[in-house]
Amino acid sequence: MTVTKDRKLEIVKGFQRSESDSGSPDVQIALLTERINGMTTHMRGSTRDYSSRRGLLKMVSKRRSLLDYVRKNDPARYLDLIARLNIRK
Repeated sequence: MTVTKDRKLEIVKGFQRSESDSGSPDVQIALLTERINGMTTHMRGSTRDYSSRRGLLKMVSKRRSLLDYVRKNDPARYLDLIARLNIRK
């Protein structure tokens, strides 16, 4: 459900735009996607966990906002990002 430190570093390395980048929208979207995928598997088994459901919905909303920002500023990067993360849209 949580992202380990090693996995987080691996994601940052895969999506960073420069050597010292750790907070660009691409990295944030990739980290949120990893957390959303983990939370989704948890929610399949715990259907009455309403507080986790609320957190999941907040993460999905935040990712959607970041994706809208990237799409508005750089449509080609947006298409590449959703293809790399395998996000339907």
